[in-house]
Amino acid sequence: MRYGRMKRQDGHGADMLFAAPWSLSEKLLLAAICAATLFFALVTPPFQAPDENQHYMKALTLMQGRLLTEQRGEAIGADLPRAALDIHAVDFPSDVPPDLRHFTAEQLTDSAAADGGRSGVAFADFPNVASYSPSLYASGAAGLALGKAAGLPWIEAFYAGRLVNALAGLALLVAALTLLPFGRNAMLGTALLPTFAYQTGSLSPDALINGLGFLGLALALRTGFMAAAPGRSLALLVTAPLLALCKGVYLPLMAAGLRWPSQRRDWRPALILAAMALGAIGFVAWMHLSGGSQALYHIQSRKTGETMMTAPLRAQLAVILADPIGYIRVLVSSVAERAPVYALQIVGRFGWNAILLPLLAYPLAMLMLAAAVANGSSVRFGWKQRLWWLAVAAGIALLIETAMYLTGTPLAADYIQGTQGRYFLPVLPLVLIALSPAGPVRGARGLLAASAILLLMIAAVTVYDSFWVHGFITSDGMPPHQSLLRAFLLPSPRW
Repeated sequence: MRYGRMKRQDGHGADMLFAAPWSLSEKLLLAAICAATLFFALVTPPFQAPDENQHYMKALTLMQGRLLTEQRGEAIGADLPRAALDIHAVDFPSDVPPDLRHFTAEQLTDSAAADGGRSGVAFADFPNVASYSPSLYASGAAGLALGKAAGLPWIEAFYAGRLVNALAGLALLVAALTLLPFGRNAMLGTALLPTFAYQTGSLSPDALINGLGFLGLALALRTGFMAAAPGRSLALLVTAPLLALCKGVYLPLMAAGLRWPSQRRDWRPALILAAMALGAIGFVAWMHLSGGSQALYHIQSRKTGETMMTAPLRAQLAVILADPIGYIRVLVSSVAERAPVYALQIVGRFGWNAILLPLLAYPLAMLMLAAAVANGSSVRFGWKQRLWWLAVAAGIALLIETAMYLTGTPLAADYIQGTQGRYFLPVLPLVLIALSPAGPVRGARGLLAASAILLLMIAAVTVYDSFWVHGFITSDGMPPHQSLLRAFLLPSPRW
């Protein structure tokens, strides 16, 4: 990618005036992302993405015009149509025995036919996502509403919700790629990971979280490194609160656009800081509006296997403040222990993290990301700028882990519970940009395209075969296998 009228971007050079048009290979890769996303949206059985059942109930609540949930005893949720709830509770339950399971087309047909015999409402409990902002579910709720307005049964309205949610996520991705002033292949490389398409193609708010994370990063970099325009400045101020409402830990992504002002009247750093402050205000305002209370829920400890309650935030924060060195030890040991799991999950692990790709696909994904880096950013940056970007990314990763310790881990535990590799997807483009050389390495463009297409094809075959043909093991973990060759060439259900 080439840019018009560039100079060295080390904090003192002139700003770029425009970014290059899309290359043919970039357009083809974007088309591959869209195709994979829509494929996963249609092929993945209902509620086979992480927490999709709870996200579905939250979207249903918004579809009915309710922004807030209510608490009944220990349960937190809302009254919802029984017919809508039964497609999970009865037709496609996610809590099933840990033996071989596969889906059939007849299950979808039977679910659609069962709507007529299901009437009334029931209270739905979804504490894991009760405090999430309704803005995360706007596209999913719109899809559900469109499905019901068209007279579809609930199971088909569910798929309509998925499709609208996926289209919203893809629209945000396209906007981010268009606005990004440099490093387009770094962002494309992240979006080409099967996990990105799989989550975007579900009813999960990850479609908007990842999309807004990418858009926030793109707007911040464009503001910091190019001449600001009123329209983009307004977009920055609107995106920041939306990004903060996704998950507050991603708001610091916008700090990637901060640079030391090259002249006194350079107001772009102040604009970025103002956007971040506006985002922080929006996050705090939502927490106040939603009652400011934390929803506690039961989890299965990854250390002992026992069912335990998550800790109250204030009590867990007191643990950290009482022994910050001890928490640093917990953080380091947890990250070191879970790093291989994060690597698998960020590439592709399907069906509530139960289905692994053939092991050969994971080094292929690393090769694809390396090729994305090798394509270069087309702009020469100094080492200080690169270190700043890596520091921003590391800080966000620390916030993610700390947030999970505060809200998703038992009190005073010596480990961090619940962090998943997909949580780092919004941060990955910044890391890849920081590592990218100025110019492309010969052959990198072809290697990126070939490895990305092959990886997505392997993921598509894995998902279809594991869900609809051979079946899979629902328990989280790596099923036992006898042959290393089979593990390298076949997905985990066939080991």
